[in-house]
Amino acid sequence: MLGVDGVELHYEERGQGVPIVFSHGLLWSGTMFDAQTAALSSRFRCISYDHRGQGRSSTSPEPYDMERLTADAATLIEKLGAVPCHFVGLSMGGFVGMRLAARRPELLRTLTLIESAADEEPRWNVPKYRAMSLLARAFGYGPLVGMVMKIMFGRTFLRDPARKRLREEKRAELLALEVPRTDAALDAVIRRRPVFDDLPRIRTPTQVLHGDEDRAIVMARAQKTAQAIAGARLVVIPRAGHTSSVEEPDAITRALTAFFEAHP
Repeated sequence: MLGVDGVELHYEERGQGVPIVFSHGLLWSGTMFDAQTAALSSRFRCISYDHRGQGRSSTSPEPYDMERLTADAATLIEKLGAVPCHFVGLSMGGFVGMRLAARRPELLRTLTLIESAADEEPRWNVPKYRAMSLLARAFGYGPLVGMVMKIMFGRTFLRDPARKRLREEKRAELLALEVPRTDAALDAVIRRRPVFDDLPRIRTPTQVLHGDEDRAIVMARAQKTAQAIAGARLVVIPRAGHTSSVEEPDAITRALTAFFEAHP
């Protein structure tokens, strides 16, 4: 655990060398990058952490937004002596990564955005997510698990009989969520400001990885984000939805390895 501005952030570290910091998506934790840290820790210092109020990090004593999560990440990188790092952010973690690259570029060696975008939450999503939050408060995540799984994972993963056990593990993680903590994190996501105006300032080498079955952030939003960052390259991950680090772990690891080797 690492003390950061009134909370204790849980993080895990393995390997030595140039640091990689992994930042997870909404509802999950740093464990969503377990496959990548296992594969890359023989060559890199892999650090995965849980955002405040999520995973095994402590509950935030006050409401927070994406700016607070970005400040948390900057402090963690500095306190762990991981400057400059390869920063890998998935969805919510990508929202953090873009803000870091635009405002604290000295902290980053490269930026990888996975299933993320620079825009605000589309207005048609907000009432849907608010309604889901109300249902969760009343009944827990049990009635919502099927719907959330379809948002988080692509069709290929959800239909693959060989990954039934992994799907059950992810369902169990969703069922174990604490609704008040989830509400705070969801609020930070749906209230976030767009950062398209900040993207031209990014000079950190950037790649955008995006699952071709992602329904939470459709491909067009990722394409627009990549086009706004100088030199950014969009890499499509086949057969992956909104959680490609879990759905297609080898493809993500290969893309990360090639990118890091190109920017040693």
